Amino acid sequence: MKRQNIRKLILIISMLLFPVTIWYLSPYLIIQGAMEGIVCGSFIVFVCLLLGSIFLGRMFCGWLCPMGGMQECLFLVNEKVPKQGWKNNIKYVIWIIWITVIVICFIFRKERITIDFLYMTDHGISVTAIYNYVIYYGVIVLVLIPAVLFGKRLFCHYFCWIAPFMVIGTRIRRFLHLPGLHITVKKENDCVSCGTCNKICPMGIHVSDMIHEGQVNRLECIQCGACIDSCPKNVLSYGMTGRKEGYGNRKKD
Repeated sequence: MKRQNIRKLILIISMLLFPVTIWYLSPYLIIQGAMEGIVCGSFIVFVCLLLGSIFLGRMFCGWLCPMGGMQECLFLVNEKVPKQGWKNNIKYVIWIIWITVIVICFIFRKERITIDFLYMTDHGISVTAIYNYVIYYGVIVLVLIPAVLFGKRLFCHYFCWIAPFMVIGTRIRRFLHLPGLHITVKKENDCVSCGTCNKICPMGIHVSDMIHEGQVNRLECIQCGACIDSCPKNVLSYGMTGRKEGYGNRKKD
């Protein structure tokens, strides 16, 4: 479990730094910058997340996302698993509307396009004024209340504007048959169907079902490795796998 302790420590540090980094994960700041013809830090961060996800999947969600860390702190309050299904597509609808607005803002911008990574920050720090804390705590409430009421990482499942970037990156990897970080099943070890991996998964994925299918391929997987470290039979491991090694079964995504 040492790896999970390190992961949780990183998430805690990320949470503590959220007042510094929040503007670099802001969907609104990209729109505001686009209206002025500015490619801001948030825009650049999201592009980097998209590119990184081609090889690392949704590792950012499991290891670095401050909002994901906040929700995991609430597992002691509510460990209910959100239902999978059509509701998972809500975040994609939000994302498409948001991207459309950004494109329109850039098309009808007032100035020529420039790059300003520190746009709307004070020496790179996001929250420096009292009124900024209204936005900061508003985001925290937006993220935490659903998790308190409805269960594990509900915001990640249904509303997150960051996740679609990494899902797209993963799909690009699969389409191009590129190698990427993945949770693999060790064929030489037998699963005893104890269900520990299902209980420990922060995204509420039924990992054991996929073990029996010989592959862990859900797009909701955040590569946190909790299932790997909790398995009493050491059935799972990290690996760099390509599509031809077996993603298949797309309806599972």
